Parts: sequence; structure tokens; C-alpha cells
Amino acid sequence: MSNEEGWRLLEVRTLFQNPHLEVRQEKVAIGGTTTTRDWTVVRRKKAVIICPITAEGRFVLIHQARIPVQKWLWEFPAGQVDDSMNPGLELLKATALRELAEESGYELTAVGELIDLGWYYASPGFTDEQQYLFLARPVRATGDGAQIDTSETIAESREFTLEQLRSMVAENIIQDANTLALFARLCARGLIE
Repeated sequence: MSNEEGWRLLEVRTLFQNPHLEVRQEKVAIGGTTTTRDWTVVRRKKAVIICPITAEGRFVLIHQARIPVQKWLWEFPAGQVDDSMNPGLELLKATALRELAEESGYELTAVGELIDLGWYYASPGFTDEQQYLFLARPVRATGDGAQIDTSETIAESREFTLEQLRSMVAENIIQDANTLALFARLCARGLIE
């Protein structure tokens, strides 16, 4: 296997695999060089992260238990794309809307828009996981207030002002890369002031 920049996958040995990820030992020829490297790589499905904003300009975050770091973290809703390693934009958008509803209990209003903000690599030193970023605005709580699926280790969803969100980022209360990356992309594109 090779790509347009001359990177070549020379050897692969699967160390672990489940429906969500695959851990592999790979030998790679590094593009543009004569160097080869052995590397342990985690291959993961693509994922989506959604920044929900209400008509009043409030940001919806979820409070989720994160087992690997043994903390409850405030985050934007997110989730993996099922059944496809190379999803198109329509599948990414459908996944974003599903995860928004499941994790936060919010949905786009009838006049709402889901804006594609591109993607980034979550941690390219060990995984190929791509995170696709979306802005959903305006959103509203479904039913009689936000009803979330608590089986996903989510305790609650809550609305925050821009000032509160900025403070949470500045004071290291927001600690996950997805929320930080999406917040940075929103600021860089001038979508929040």
C-alpha cells in the first residue's frame, strides 16, 4: 500500500482488534526519504464532534465520564461513524445529527443548519483517527427538555454562555482535544465572537 507522497506500508501485524479499533505493528517507508520505521498504530473509525448553539447563543455541552482518565469532563457531543471507514459527507452529517440527539437531548430547529467545519487528526503520533467538526445552530431541547441516553456514561447536558465557555477553556475545565479543537476552529473562522 502506498500514497501520493511516497509513503509505503511494507508490513502489518494485527496485535488487537474489536469493532471500534485495531492496534497494529506496521513497518512504513517514510515518504520522500529512504527511512523505514516500525510503529505501533491504532486504526480507528472516523468520528464527528458537534458544537450545538441555541437560538439564544448558548453552547450545549455534555458532562461525560471518561474511563481512561477517570474523570467527568465537559465536552461537545461526539461519536464514531458506524459501518464505514470512508464515510461521505451525508453519512457524516447523519451521524452528527444522531449523536447530537442521543448525547445532548437537543436537535436542529426547523430552520437550523449543520455547518461542516472540516476535520483534524486527534492524535497523529499513534492513531489515524480523523475527527470531523460541525456547527449545529440553532438547536432546541427535544420533548419536555433535554432527554439524554444515560447509558453512554453521560450525566447531563447543560447550556453555557460564550463567556462561560471561554472561561472553561482558559481555566482548564475543558480538557478534551475534541472540544478544544472545535472551539479553536470556530474562533479561527469567526463563527463566534
